[in-house]
Amino acid sequence: MPKLLHPQGRTGNLVLDSLGTEEIERLPLKPVTLRLGQVVYGDHEHIAYVYFPTTSLISCLHTTQTGATAETAVIGNDGVLGTAVFLGHAASSHQAVTQVGGNAFSVSAKALQLEFARGGALQTALLRYTHALITQISQTAVCNRLHPLEQRLCRWLLLCHDRVTGSEVFMTQEVIANMLGGRRESVTVAAGHLQDLGLICYARGRIRIVSREGLERLSCECYDVVNRYLSRAAHCTPSRPANANSGKRDGEATLSARQNHLGMSNTDCQSP
Repeated sequence: MPKLLHPQGRTGNLVLDSLGTEEIERLPLKPVTLRLGQVVYGDHEHIAYVYFPTTSLISCLHTTQTGATAETAVIGNDGVLGTAVFLGHAASSHQAVTQVGGNAFSVSAKALQLEFARGGALQTALLRYTHALITQISQTAVCNRLHPLEQRLCRWLLLCHDRVTGSEVFMTQEVIANMLGGRRESVTVAAGHLQDLGLICYARGRIRIVSREGLERLSCECYDVVNRYLSRAAHCTPSRPANANSGKRDGEATLSARQNHLGMSNTDCQSP
């Protein structure tokens, strides 16, 4: 099944590519590279630059006084990091860490504020994305509270897969546990089961999506909810219907072609 987010425009970021040439030219965008594990924003840190990821993936993380960490949102080529800037705040309320190293465009907070105040296409696109981001944050809270870790892991893998090039995510079990707010041992069991089902291949911190269709079937409804709102924000069609358990899904041929292209079997994987 095709990914939800596949920018075909000038920049590779869906928010920027929804703008006209005039709006793009008014923004002093600067191409930057974000390293794996780079802390883009710290807790309560002044925001000097806003980022539009293209091939990088950024996690929004909250840490408690006891040191426990959980992810509340993931931002990739679908959106923008630094929504606080145009919502009237100068500091970040959380830590933002690069989960997948890659490219992005940066723009100074002052320049974005000025362009946002003009109204028009940029303001509309940013507000539409912010609504989708709030939905993702809210749904993540519901999912982490009510759904089993295995379903949460499927949701998280799908969200990551939508935003990266290829079918691999490099992530240790400890980091995944922090992302999902679970225990490392529980992640080991859940990842092992998904591998036994032939849905992923996991070895030495490398997760390869073997069957996206299978992950979608096993995931809870939370991925669908986030998917639909991001689809509306990006003016694209959701990758599957709202009711994931009814009807024949479109794109099965695409999924089969992807799996054939991978040329993988469960024997290529090692137990986590």
